[in-house]
Amino acid sequence: MDRSQARVLRKLDTSAGHTFIQPAKRINEGQDVTEFLSSKAYVDIMTFLLQLNHSLFPTKLSDGRIQTWPLNCEAVEYSAPVRQLQQLLSKLEAILEEAPPDTGPRRFGNISFRRWYEIVESRASSLLEECLSAEILQTPSSQPGGPTAEVELLAYFLGSWGSPQRLDYGTGHELSFLAFLAGIWKLHGFPQNSPGVEERAIVLGVIQPYLELVRTIIKRYTLEPAGSHGVWGLDDHSFIPYIFGSAQLAPALSETDPVPEEGSLPDAPAPGGVAKANVVERERRENLYYSAIGFIYDVKRGPFWEHSPMLYDISGIQAGWAKINKGMIKMYNAEVLSKFPVVQHFPFGSLFSWKRDPNAIPPVATAHTSTTARRQDEAPPAGPGTRAPWASATPAGPQTGFPRGGAAALPDTSRLPPGPMAPTRAPWAASQPGGQAPTGDSTGTAHAATKAPWAK
Repeated sequence: MDRSQARVLRKLDTSAGHTFIQPAKRINEGQDVTEFLSSKAYVDIMTFLLQLNHSLFPTKLSDGRIQTWPLNCEAVEYSAPVRQLQQLLSKLEAILEEAPPDTGPRRFGNISFRRWYEIVESRASSLLEECLSAEILQTPSSQPGGPTAEVELLAYFLGSWGSPQRLDYGTGHELSFLAFLAGIWKLHGFPQNSPGVEERAIVLGVIQPYLELVRTIIKRYTLEPAGSHGVWGLDDHSFIPYIFGSAQLAPALSETDPVPEEGSLPDAPAPGGVAKANVVERERRENLYYSAIGFIYDVKRGPFWEHSPMLYDISGIQAGWAKINKGMIKMYNAEVLSKFPVVQHFPFGSLFSWKRDPNAIPPVATAHTSTTARRQDEAPPAGPGTRAPWASATPAGPQTGFPRGGAAALPDTSRLPPGPMAPTRAPWAASQPGGQAPTGDSTGTAHAATKAPWAK
């Protein structure tokens, strides 16, 4: 993948005419994921993600100082559209008081979440009208009597809060919120600033508050993880804070520097700090990665390496936060955008089109994208030892592409088809885990360096 200056998501030329359509489900079986990975929607989503990611890298200033971009950074100025989106999130949080959690016995999620979602759904149009400009929402279709842009934005907005039917929340809903913001961007909803300025405001001023609100909703209504791999997944609910948070701790860039593939800020906390509660508590106020780790500490008990083995494994990377950032982007491509259980509910309209991108490299269908017959609770075939078959020097699988002149095809880092049995290692992690886990068994025999401490 090209790690140079991020490409910028192209905005609509509304003067040339544009036809909005009601977004609809297009991913109905595993082979449809392969089509998605060659679509204009996929290219736009990855372009926007990389654009936001690039903005969070620390900046080399002309006087030699380094400007970092922590949470609540005073150097970040929030535009009027960002402030309006913050107001929208505040209104959604206030609606929580209208749907108190049900006190009755339950096995899974709290049914009052359905009440909260129903209220949000009934008020969605008015909420967007209060917090987004009429010029954006009422961008007209070139087709007489056709829907306006509001129809498409509403679909991604409502898809951002979890499923009222399944009482769950996961990375597919997080993806929908990313698309909601990208749709506003495409509709000229954010001001034209110097590269990175508005993108940083979007991440720190909108995405982080969104994640905090979602965590409140998850705890309040005990929402289940959507399509979770259990302890074998990266995180039960989210992914993008690990991308942006690792960028915050990577080496600083000037305007002309390529994005580094290794290294960290000189004073960045070591990746192994995720296994130390005091480090997490200190850093979660400043960093998206540690903020997400902190939520795990809020809702889970026991040793970190035991309940979050994938994140623990990644914490052993010695090459720094830039290496982690690069790996997280690959993993997002493979574990979110290339997985049928995650993207099957994503709707496609005109802002995020199902049409094939003419410059996309056609991906090769593999078990990771085409296997849908296996149930979520059915284990895939066991691999040798404690490492999954994908953890090899030469990964194979779908080569998902960008247009020529942009980022090159992203390498596949897919694991196994959905199921409770999944890998013990990220394919790009270092051989020596970090953290506080034991290093030997009761006999005093040390475990192999490439295994998690519980892999006996």
